[in-house]
Amino acid sequence: MLDMFATVHSSCVVGLDALPVQVELTVRSGNRKFTVLGLGGTAVRESRDRIVSALEHSGFDASQEILVNLAPAEVKKESAAFDLPIAVALACALGGVPQQALHDLAFCGELSLTGEVKETPGITAHAVAAAQQNRKVIVVPEASGAEAAVVQGVRVLGVRTLSQVIRILNGREEPRYHASSPQQSRYEPKSFDDVVGQNAAKRALTIAAAGAHNLLMIGPPGCGKSMLAERLASLLPPLSSTEVLEVLRIHSIAGQPTEPILSGVRPFRTPHYVISDVGLIGGGLGPRPGEISLAHRGVLFLDEFPEFRRTTVESLRSPLEVGWVQVARARASVHFPSRFQLIAAMNPCPCGRFGSKGGGCRCPHYAIRDYIAKLSQPILDRIDMHVELESVEVEDLVAPRVTKTSQHESLAEAVRVARERQISRYGTLNNEISDGVIRDTATITAGARDLLTQAIKRLGMSARGYVRVLRVARTIADLAGSDLIDEETVAEAISYRSLDRLSNLVHGAQVVRRAG
Repeated sequence: MLDMFATVHSSCVVGLDALPVQVELTVRSGNRKFTVLGLGGTAVRESRDRIVSALEHSGFDASQEILVNLAPAEVKKESAAFDLPIAVALACALGGVPQQALHDLAFCGELSLTGEVKETPGITAHAVAAAQQNRKVIVVPEASGAEAAVVQGVRVLGVRTLSQVIRILNGREEPRYHASSPQQSRYEPKSFDDVVGQNAAKRALTIAAAGAHNLLMIGPPGCGKSMLAERLASLLPPLSSTEVLEVLRIHSIAGQPTEPILSGVRPFRTPHYVISDVGLIGGGLGPRPGEISLAHRGVLFLDEFPEFRRTTVESLRSPLEVGWVQVARARASVHFPSRFQLIAAMNPCPCGRFGSKGGGCRCPHYAIRDYIAKLSQPILDRIDMHVELESVEVEDLVAPRVTKTSQHESLAEAVRVARERQISRYGTLNNEISDGVIRDTATITAGARDLLTQAIKRLGMSARGYVRVLRVARTIADLAGSDLIDEETVAEAISYRSLDRLSNLVHGAQVVRRAG
């Protein structure tokens, strides 16, 4: 018996990209043996029995000596997505599929023992690689077809079983390709109209949403910090088609649900404060994207901000500035995008009652000082807005709501219009423009400039803090439909530096306690 040979195109994920891989397979007469060459990881080595079982359930006899090579050999392959391309190559070598039918096709997908093609992480990246290699069609699991169809330049064929793939390749079944149409959103946004009171906080969150500003909320437990943060995401406009593809690649590779992303919903991530540095920033085996990358083009909400480990919080410095993170490991150095909006929340002291109307704080001076000092000045400088919240008044909380307000829609519309003004002016949002551009182009009155100078001296603000205030003032003016930054605008922007004032108070000689 002569050796039988087949070649199939596939790809392997490295970071957020998929590199082209050629699956070469030879079948020889002899005892059953299945060898995989080309730096196949554990998932690839374990695929041998899955592939043989799937082919036998599809009517093939795979009891010969089988040799598979995954080229290029120097790239580590760590994915079960090679199940389908290897199985198709083996079916071709056994005479069940014509080689010419595989010429312009790429394959990826995991197989079950019975030949079912299972949903596979990273399908978007595989589709991008197929388009870059000028493949006409990529064959993927049916459950991942809508995800892959977002990619332009390649047709997506979703399949359910290995038997169906073989029938299509032999012309016995008509292929059905996925259309690249946006999905209907089933996401019900949370409304600001559900929040009782906190009008000042709603105003601050609207400004933050309009300019993509990072924001820190400071207030006692139960005042609504988490509730407000969840509703900020619903003020943001839907993802654009370009942003959908960016975010989809990250969530697909991380094995996260992709339906909300396909519907245009921006990510909202809320990791717990016990999260590791790798879990937040990214890394590990692979490496894999962390929470800051999963929040790309969306919101990262860090509740109980001072309770996060100091090293974890400090690792946010660079991503907050540049919008990406470089994860370097011995085997690979991977670039992950992380252009997220940080919304953080904290209590004003360990017990949470310092400075509140009801009083009751019994924390010693050094405990309050050490609690606030957990957040370094470089981190605070990278947070544009610090907002103090008070507890909701009992009367507002228990009073019956005669009429339901519809403030949320008007706020979302104001955010949309303000963002359009920024993009038409700078090509990007206010929080993303360079320091030099905002300093040179901001049209500010003489009185506003004097007020800003006094505030910088009084609060001991750094140069970065000054630019942050200027950016917020620019956004406030955009919400008002004005190109001019006046004294009132600067005064409001300065008022969103609550933690600067609180830090000065705590580090002073006396702690001011308010009587209940």
